[in-house]
Amino acid sequence: MTDAARLKATVYVGGLDHAVNEKILADAFLPFGEIVDVSLPKPDLPSSTDPHRGFGYVEFEIPGDAKDAIDNMDQSELFGKVIKVNAAKPQKDSNEGLGSKTAVWEQEGWLAKHAVSDEDRLATERARNESETRPDDPMQGLEGLDVAGPKPA
Repeated sequence: MTDAARLKATVYVGGLDHAVNEKILADAFLPFGEIVDVSLPKPDLPSSTDPHRGFGYVEFEIPGDAKDAIDNMDQSELFGKVIKVNAAKPQKDSNEGLGSKTAVWEQEGWLAKHAVSDEDRLATERARNESETRPDDPMQGLEGLDVAGPKPA
């Protein structure tokens, strides 16, 4: 199964009680279809005593089963806590976005998105040069014109 197909068949389950383990989570979602994998990410800190981070992923064999699970289990209760069930999103690259260890302008996609083309740079320089040659007073040079208002008959 391709990564895109696996993602469509995977659901995110948030708001889990710490008493929930992989077997309990699998048993709760088993009525919706054949389960391929259940994972409960562990806390990042090695000193943490929590069994998981309060969320998990359930991967079904068929994407339609994942949709059924979302429709039926979202906002339901598991071990006294209301759980949130959504379609899983692709995992972000640790080198991109907020929380990254590299500067945003050094990331691969940022420069392509925010770089200024040579054409735009030249247009900006032309506009600056024109503004320097224009008079500061917009009324300057209008002295020889007729007086405004209706002309006498």
